[in-house]
Amino acid sequence: MQGETTQFRANGRMTPGYLNAHAGAGPGLIIVQEYWGLVEHIKQLVDRFGAEGFVTLAPDLYHGKQTKSPDDAGKLFMALNIAEAAVDLRGAGDYLLALPSVRPKKVGAIGFCMGGQLALFAAQEHPDRISAAVDFYGMHPKVPIDPAKLRVPVLAHFGRADQSVKEADARALAARFRAAGATFEAHFYDAGHAFFNDSRPQAFDQPSADLAWQRTLAFLRAHLR
Repeated sequence: MQGETTQFRANGRMTPGYLNAHAGAGPGLIIVQEYWGLVEHIKQLVDRFGAEGFVTLAPDLYHGKQTKSPDDAGKLFMALNIAEAAVDLRGAGDYLLALPSVRPKKVGAIGFCMGGQLALFAAQEHPDRISAAVDFYGMHPKVPIDPAKLRVPVLAHFGRADQSVKEADARALAARFRAAGATFEAHFYDAGHAFFNDSRPQAFDQPSADLAWQRTLAFLRAHLR
């Protein structure tokens, strides 16, 4: 079933989002957008995870702005206030945890590209709200990552041919987290950046996406029980 637009309180204001709560009882899941904004692809992912039994919310971190232009997306990406986005993500966690249908009272965060880095950041900053995180090829130069602060498990997916997030850099990131004692499971695929985005045929890689999907479901079900 399709979800619906909603609003939740964060940063002392109402933040828009897209919610699928048709699963009945289930853990909560925040989906963090790519740099395009809260576009149809992200809404479809909300519905897809909803069909798998998660009460799923995608907060609109751009507050109504979206684009199909890479240049415009890059400008929105760089203009994003990271501190405000972090509070929006915490507010999304609060909103989900307050829903009677979110049982058990656990919330995960999953993000793609820009959103992958933000999902990791949300888990780092708000372990009292986020119980596990999934990072799909995360990147954002303004998001401060501190492996020593991470207290919840993370699953990460990277493409070996990704020109935006180099394999060597991704492996170094995983190593930093593990050296700090974090639970950081990283997988590498014979694919490029955005290989999970089936709305972009030039980037989408079906075998990699299918495998990452199965690993993600298993991870979330294991850690959000």
